[in-house]
Amino acid sequence: MGTGRRTQTFMPNESAPFDPNQSARNLRKIHLGGVVFGCKNNTIRECLVKQLFGLPAQHFSYVKNIDPGLPLFLFNYSDRKLHGIFEAASSGQMNINPYAWTVDASERTLYPTQVQIRVRLQCQPLLEDQFKPVIMDNYFSHNHFWFELDHAQASRLISILYSQAVAPSTLVPKNIAMWGNTIPGLPSTDRREEKGLGPPASEVDLARFNKSNGNVGTSDASLYIDGKNQPLEACFGNQVSEKEEKELMYMKLKELALNRTHSDSPLMECLGEKVADMNLGHKVSVEAETFSGEKNEKNEEISLNSSDYPSIIAQLIREMEELKVFKTQQIQKMGYLEQKLVEAEKEIGLLKDGCTKLEYMTNPVEHADATIMESFDELPLELDELILLVGGYDGVSWLSALDAYSPSKDMIKALKPMGSVRSYASVARLNGELYVFGGGNGSLWYDTVESYNPANNQWTLCPSLNEKKGSLAGATLNGKIFALGGGNGIECFSDVEMFDLDVGCWISTRSMLQRRFALAATELNGVLYAVGGYDGKDYLKSAERFDPREHSWTRIESMNMRRGCHSLAVLNEKLYALGGYDGSTMVPSIEIFDPRLGTWMTGDPMNQSRGYSAAAVVKESLYVIGGVKSGDEIVDMVECFKDGEGWQATNLKAIGRRCFSSAIVLGQD
Repeated sequence: MGTGRRTQTFMPNESAPFDPNQSARNLRKIHLGGVVFGCKNNTIRECLVKQLFGLPAQHFSYVKNIDPGLPLFLFNYSDRKLHGIFEAASSGQMNINPYAWTVDASERTLYPTQVQIRVRLQCQPLLEDQFKPVIMDNYFSHNHFWFELDHAQASRLISILYSQAVAPSTLVPKNIAMWGNTIPGLPSTDRREEKGLGPPASEVDLARFNKSNGNVGTSDASLYIDGKNQPLEACFGNQVSEKEEKELMYMKLKELALNRTHSDSPLMECLGEKVADMNLGHKVSVEAETFSGEKNEKNEEISLNSSDYPSIIAQLIREMEELKVFKTQQIQKMGYLEQKLVEAEKEIGLLKDGCTKLEYMTNPVEHADATIMESFDELPLELDELILLVGGYDGVSWLSALDAYSPSKDMIKALKPMGSVRSYASVARLNGELYVFGGGNGSLWYDTVESYNPANNQWTLCPSLNEKKGSLAGATLNGKIFALGGGNGIECFSDVEMFDLDVGCWISTRSMLQRRFALAATELNGVLYAVGGYDGKDYLKSAERFDPREHSWTRIESMNMRRGCHSLAVLNEKLYALGGYDGSTMVPSIEIFDPRLGTWMTGDPMNQSRGYSAAAVVKESLYVIGGVKSGDEIVDMVECFKDGEGWQATNLKAIGRRCFSSAIVLGQD
């Protein structure tokens, strides 16, 4: 039971920008692919027997999004193993059993955020080394991870577990003398809830609570999971006695015999009355007496004597064996299909990259009006009129694209794409070329660096960073590229790396005064500025500057508000901090820093709240492109600011929806 927190960026399928002080990813309902619940050695039995999983109250923010049928998993903190595959048998609720996981139901549970469960497929548990790579993006420390899974993570876990499926022959029911509400002496619904025994029998399968030790007594009725007749205890490796096998045979025999009678026959009622007082040794003979004299739909007398038993039992055994073979085949087919699905997703990603490259070769020009096709030659030749947009996410796919965008004509041309999809990266220009470094593909961070030469439309692989990192910042100063801060999902960095073409590698240089993840940085008048971000605990107002003549970082006046995942641009010798996330929401606010005055001033806000946007200055106009408004809502509005005219919401549509991308104008020095 229980969970923790992590440090990671906002992913496009989340419902809110990343806030490391939250206890959840807060995936929206449509993006929630599964949930992991926690337990320990002393609580796992009760979880399985009561068919109930629970978490502390603060996790209700996402458990409430669980609907019946959603895949669930159970992580045992004691041995670090993941059990599955379960699925929700109810929606996520508070206090389904307000006394669960307590001693003698003497106090209210510490885990009121609950869901009823059933087994979808019993599999051998996964060691942490097996499942950790699948949900690595959820880990916030070496031993703790967020419990919400997106669809891709849940699908991959299910695929791995299918390969660990337990053979159906081991799933023999235990203690199934009676089902449903035929168990005598069960408390009423109100009394069951008062004593911590969970929902009424009509809502979940029944089990009696052994109050002497807080566990279910072995003589109690087994808990049936679903129509597949897979009881929880049996699914987890309990050995079944010969007597229990006979019990199962008896129940099947009775079912077979009852199927031969009229559905309205008083036999059912008579049978229920007689069985209650019978022991196993006398059941068959009494049932034979009961069947004798009954008539079927044709009014023919049914006669069932002991000589019929061997053939009926043999028939039952054959049917059970056939069922086992069928289930084994189905499990193998489902595992195969799951694997094919994973492979297909990879193929789709490769095809999308191929389509991007094909578009570049065959139809490089796109713009808002599809009926007007202009050649790329009609775009302005001056590089300072073109904004290069690098990578990102368009609401469907992570992008490897490099696009040249002309805001004056609202036209976009697909240039040669990068060697890999890349978002949360940073860019810088050096000697007329574009350098892209760090970032990731939505789940893994990169240390790779690529450079683009517009003269020959070619990318070149460059020396890698010293650390894999994303949501970092970059700038060029005195012929060298600086990569500042960022993080890797576990740590936030204050590190600064410098790339010197003459040396041919990235060199660690003087670190910033604070750790800064999702910061913004730029160069102005021979000085580097690093602004805002997240330090592992809080979003920051602070800012600092690096003067190479002093070879040190110095604090400057802080902004008026906290912000991270914002943009920073230089216009008319001033710094513009644009939008971002303030710790609770995306904001449209603007702050302007004048180095001559050394102070931040509040500017006119944008028309649209946004973070993770791209910003660039073209001919005294500041453009803010795309970004995230809230949750998974991607902004498709381009806004333009001119000094003295304020912000204007443009009608520029060529770019469409895009976030987590970078922008730069190569023609500016």
